[in-house]
This record gives sequence, structure tokens and C-alpha cells, in this order.
Amino acid sequence: MRSLRTRLTSALTGLAAAACLGLAGPAAPAHATTGADPVGPPQDDFMSAFGYSVLHPTAVPTGADDWNCRPGTAHPRPVVLVHGTFENRYANWAGLAPKLKRAGYCVFALDYGGATGPFVGTGDIAASARELAAFVDRVRAATGAAKVDLVGHSQGGMMPRHYIKFLGGSAAVDKLVAVAPTNHGTSLWGMGLLARAFPGGDELVGATCAACSQQITGSDFVQRLNAGSETHPDVTYTVITTWYDEVVRPYTSGYLSVAPNVTNQKVQDFCPLEFTEHLGISYNDVADRLVFNALDPAHAQRPSC
Repeated sequence: MRSLRTRLTSALTGLAAAACLGLAGPAAPAHATTGADPVGPPQDDFMSAFGYSVLHPTAVPTGADDWNCRPGTAHPRPVVLVHGTFENRYANWAGLAPKLKRAGYCVFALDYGGATGPFVGTGDIAASARELAAFVDRVRAATGAAKVDLVGHSQGGMMPRHYIKFLGGSAAVDKLVAVAPTNHGTSLWGMGLLARAFPGGDELVGATCAACSQQITGSDFVQRLNAGSETHPDVTYTVITTWYDEVVRPYTSGYLSVAPNVTNQKVQDFCPLEFTEHLGISYNDVADRLVFNALDPAHAQRPSC
């Protein structure tokens, strides 16, 4: 079977070329969530979702960014979805957002870390954390909720820890659910492999991806983030990994230090024959079940294999 990288490149090169030629229409600021952005259809896999986002770079996942949503007693905290590097809110969450909405959650998703889509999440991580802080404040003001829960993929699972640790996010966040996060960085090879999954990704790394160098193992950013305690006692952390993660290697580097408020999990601990990798995990049914369990542990269910 061809690798995801090969399949993505083959399927998306034409779409990316069309976008570069202006066939996709003008791009709005990546972090705009005006309510006028197009709502994209649910998707079953990352490749299809990313392909759609190339032609619709400001698309919102179905179920997300309903600014009239008010949390109910069953799910009193809104869920904010945080995408990863070279990704965007639609590409990452076109599968999970509608599932959360159907389950009764108020769901919100931002684009951050770049001026235009679909390749965002590349800017300075500290600046992206400030974008997240502003977005969370907007969600809390709109919904009346005191706190939110965050679900993030890759950089989106790590960057919120900067918000929590350095920007006062512990007062606004109850749970952080991190899917394949770069908590302790990744190798240059791993970040390069992620870039090459996308047409033009190599050029982005060299020219405009501050977040890439900041996520390299041993970087000043990673060392400062993990200095002292890796977690805040007022926040509950769940990390969900996959053995087949080709970007975060070893996959265990995504785990946080053992603490009463930390749960580290691997998809294969529940379903050994699941082969999902770094990009696919945000569309994996087992990982999704673990996300739901982390958000609502009182109604947790064992994943079906």
C-alpha cells in the first residue's frame, strides 16, 4: 500500500497548483472566524479534508463555530479544536467536529499561525498561543462558559501548554486532550517528513515555518516549555498517541510526565491492529473514542476494534 505521503502528494498536487493559479478564489485571513466562512461537508479521512481545504481555505468544519450555541448541563464546557502544523481547522477536524456536535457539545475551531490558508500553523508558537487565548476568550464570552476544553493535534496538542503555562490559560481551560502532540519535540527528519506530505511543504519549512524549528527536539522553545513542571494542577491532560507515528518519534516523546492529572494512552493499547499514523489519527475511530472518553470520563466506553 502506498504511504500517506505518496497518496497525499499525488492527490493534492493538482489542487495546490490550481490554488496557486488563483482558481480557488481569494483567501481570507487564516484566523478569521466571521460567521460568513463556508461550512464544509463532513469527511472520513485527512486526505479528502485537506484536498477540500485547498480550494476552500477558510472552510469551517460542519458543527463548528455556531456562536449562538449555549452549553447544556450534560456538556457544560465548549470544546475548542486546535489544528497542527501545515494543517488548518477544516483539514484536521472535518471528521471529529460533526461527531462532537451530534453528541451535544458546543464546538469551535480556529485557524492560527499564518496569514492565509490552507497551510497554517507555521508561525511563531508563542504568537499562536496568544491567538488561541483570544479565541478562547471569545468563545467564553459568547457561550457564557467559565472554562473550555481543548482538543489539539500535533502542534495543536503542544501549543496550548504554552497558553496554559505562560498566558494564564489554566484559569480558562479545564481539559487538554492532545492527539499525537509534539510535547518534547521531534527530529528534523520528522518535521521534514511532515512537510513533504504536502505539495510545496519543503519550501515552507525553509522560508516561513518558525514553528518547525521551534518543534525540533532540544530547541529553546521546547526546553522552556518543559522546564519545571510540564503540567498545571488545575488542568486535566490526556495524551493519545499511535505506535505508527512517523513524525513524533519516538511516539512516547508525546507523553507528559506522570502526574495525578495526566493520562497517557496509545491507540494500540486498545486495538493492536490499528495502523493509523500521524495525519490519520485525527480521523481514527479508536482515537476519537478516546477523545470522547477524556472529555466525558463519567460515560467512557472501551473503543471498538
